[in-house]
Amino acid sequence: MSSNPNTVSSAIIQDHEELKEYYQKFKSASTEDEKTRWANQFRWELARHSIAEELLIYPELERLFGAEGKSLADHDREEHQEAKNMLYELQQMNVSDTQFAPKFDTLMKALNEHMQHEEETDLVKLEAKLSSEESNKLLKSFQRTKKFVPTHSHPSAPDQPPFETVAGLLAAPLDKLKDMFSKFPEDA
Repeated sequence: MSSNPNTVSSAIIQDHEELKEYYQKFKSASTEDEKTRWANQFRWELARHSIAEELLIYPELERLFGAEGKSLADHDREEHQEAKNMLYELQQMNVSDTQFAPKFDTLMKALNEHMQHEEETDLVKLEAKLSSEESNKLLKSFQRTKKFVPTHSHPSAPDQPPFETVAGLLAAPLDKLKDMFSKFPEDA
């Protein structure tokens, strides 16, 4: 994998690393307040990251690789749907609930497998087909998209453009309003 910071893959891998970091901060948090803040930060980043991938990366895989790309994208969408379902369950719970940490652990285990597959397969194939200019353009779109998408899990929302785009534009303002009343880490 290219270590060039101007590629879309570098941004996706950076997001993956942040998710791992937020999970570890949740695991090492000593108070309920701190756990809540890191769980919220994790949820916020995972929701934005997943939707940006679904809107930009998976269609690009389909465009560049045809049937093979569609198969890769469909596999990733299935894994995202499972993650959205688990994240939605977590959103309905308090971190003090005895089932919260085990469910979070299950979600992270599934995400680790998904992220590894993306980094070792999907992103390698994608970068091999993209010019550096195309990857940089996709990087900028990915970063912009994350600013406008929902920040909570909506597992019943469509997961493919253009329907996901419409659903996201409708859900995002309500999510951002909820976020105003949520606790986040001060150093994230």
